[in-house]
Amino acid sequence: MIDQKLLEILVCPVSHSKLIHIGDELISKEAKLAYPIREGIPIMLENEARKLSDKELSDF
Repeated sequence: MIDQKLLEILVCPVSHSKLIHIGDELISKEAKLAYPIREGIPIMLENEARKLSDKELSDF
């Protein structure tokens, strides 16, 4: 579980946009990236993020 206050201040390091918390990832629609959350810690590194397809983005 990730702290709600932390979620409010975190932004995408690539696009500087707000993130969406879904499951064990933080989603940046603007950057088309999904950052993993491991053991409650968001991994906010571009090289650790998963690239999202346009189809996946349309689901958010």
